[in-house]
Amino acid sequence: MGSALEIPQVSRGAAMGDLFNDGRIEAVVENLVGEPMILRPEGGPQNHWISFQLEGVKCNRLALNARVRATAGGLVQVGEVLSGGSYLSQHDLRIHFGLAKHERVERAEILWPNGAKETLTNLAADRFYVLREGQGVVSNKAPEHSVKSP
Repeated sequence: MGSALEIPQVSRGAAMGDLFNDGRIEAVVENLVGEPMILRPEGGPQNHWISFQLEGVKCNRLALNARVRATAGGLVQVGEVLSGGSYLSQHDLRIHFGLAKHERVERAEILWPNGAKETLTNLAADRFYVLREGQGVVSNKAPEHSVKSP
């Protein structure tokens, strides 16, 4: 924990997301008085991850309620595109999976809100993938390490 959590203050909203596009999830906490706090993970193990941004074409544009099931080795995870968060807050709409030491996702199954299914295979870890309904991967990129944190 950092010094920001040692100061007593009244807070209302919180949202989670990869603010700096580096594969690590930050928390933003809205304080009743003063500026919001950004809580950023530091140190710890440097594990692999993968992130999916879904774009609907036939279903809703934000792909709300779409699900991704990712398999990496014996690790199976399911994520869903959900809107909202806590009071006056919006979480990142991207789906983020921690992969531990796995360097690839062998299989990603996407279930779109309209019932359509897509399967992607052999996806490299530590990448952001943009998936468009019916078109598969339309972009994949590694994080930009030139971004400076606060």
